[in-house]
Amino acid sequence: MPFNPANAIQDQLVFGEFGDINPSITDSSTFTFMSPETMEDAFEHEMEGCFLYSRHWNPTNRYLATALAAMEDTPAGWVTASGMSAITSVVMQSCSSGDEIVSGRTVYGGTYALLNNLLPRFGIKTRFVDITDLTAVEKALTNKTRILYTESVTNPLLEVADIVTLANIAHKHDVLLVVDNTFTPMILSPARLGADVVVHSLTKFINGSSDTVAGAICGPSELVAQLADVNNGVAMLFGPVLDSLRAASILKNLHTLHIRMQQHSQNALALAEALSGWGFDVHYPGLSKHPQHQLMKKMMHPEYGFGGMLAVDFGSDEAARQLMKIMQEEQVGYLAVSLGYFKTLFSAPGHSTSSEIPSATQESMGLTKSLVRFSVGIDKDIDRTIERMHKSLSRVGILNT
Repeated sequence: MPFNPANAIQDQLVFGEFGDINPSITDSSTFTFMSPETMEDAFEHEMEGCFLYSRHWNPTNRYLATALAAMEDTPAGWVTASGMSAITSVVMQSCSSGDEIVSGRTVYGGTYALLNNLLPRFGIKTRFVDITDLTAVEKALTNKTRILYTESVTNPLLEVADIVTLANIAHKHDVLLVVDNTFTPMILSPARLGADVVVHSLTKFINGSSDTVAGAICGPSELVAQLADVNNGVAMLFGPVLDSLRAASILKNLHTLHIRMQQHSQNALALAEALSGWGFDVHYPGLSKHPQHQLMKKMMHPEYGFGGMLAVDFGSDEAARQLMKIMQEEQVGYLAVSLGYFKTLFSAPGHSTSSEIPSATQESMGLTKSLVRFSVGIDKDIDRTIERMHKSLSRVGILNT
């Protein structure tokens, strides 16, 4: 039977301590030992089922990490306090001063700032490339490169990474391929396509209710053990701990992710087709005119669609500003950053989530100030939303048809 990420999650049966169908929440920072010798062993070795301090492991966090690893089909997982802390932990665990990273140039602004602005202070250099130009990617790798970094579907231009070929290139040069799969949980399974490490901002689609900030790392058991090491583990020593109450909440929401992703994708495709039909430049991999449409079809689990994210260029900065204000008035959704919420969220990334990227770099990658990114919600009646979108565009005076 083909791998299905929803089935992998649903096969994770974890009972509470009294047989409760939701796992008990371990609301404790520290754990008792029956003997000093056991405590000493716990600090010296990773002991299955033995917990010492919640900065290291907590049972509730482990339940969530195990479920996410099952979803991504990796041997192990680790959860963190944010998506950025997940990315930072992987990078700092894998790289030292003098090492290099090759990254797609179109990435989340916070990731760009980490790679371009902060890591050079620690002697780690990043080369940014067009991730769809595979020749340029391989040319950028050197004997100092430790990580090839990409988003599965890039933020905010919705370019699709050829994960299979990128994995082959990375492994040919003995480099880790790290993939941020935040935009496409369940839709794409990067580890099954060859990625070594998969990271997520759980804040977004996986949690789905915009009430929690969290992150995850899914990858080899060796990496997770290194992250948790009490002497040298970045996740252990930097301490980006996810609260156990939030971990339990995300774990519950994870079980509806497959239903939500189907609805997000269905609605996003309908809105993308409408906007494209009205003559706008729409970035959405579900449209047949998208440059990587066929590539996405080859890699994806088709039952979950092409995702809930799209971006549209509305021609001018002023038109985009007016439109976003009016869309909120017309109840298309909310003018807000982030993504994966029940309702549609929209923002201009050039002024917000990608503002850390220099203007010249934005221009070179095709990110205009008039681009609006949409995280399409799980509206029951998407036709009503499209009507409100049409009315909003008419009020701004930029409807082309």
